Amino acid sequence: MNITIQTVNLKSTEHLDQFINEKVGKLFHLHPEIIRIDVSLKLGVRTNLTNKVCSLYVSHSGENKFVKKNAASFEESILLATESMEKILRRLKKR
Repeated sequence: MNITIQTVNLKSTEHLDQFINEKVGKLFHLHPEIIRIDVSLKLGVRTNLTNKVCSLYVSHSGENKFVKKNAASFEESILLATESMEKILRRLKKR
């Protein structure tokens, strides 16, 4: 289980890192061939209320998957991205 966290133009907190490891770590149980997950957090345009952006890049044997979601908080954008990636991985597993 290898999770890489990258923050752009902001400083990550220990609470946010734990939240990411908890939520994103669940994706490893959905698909056994996942090698690593790269998480990228950044601030979007300041005039937009939903300017917290989370990107997930899942590397596994076969095709790699990418999801990008934005919300009013980083926690919410992480939840949206992981839910979307769960749906993608479930569809991949059914094939």
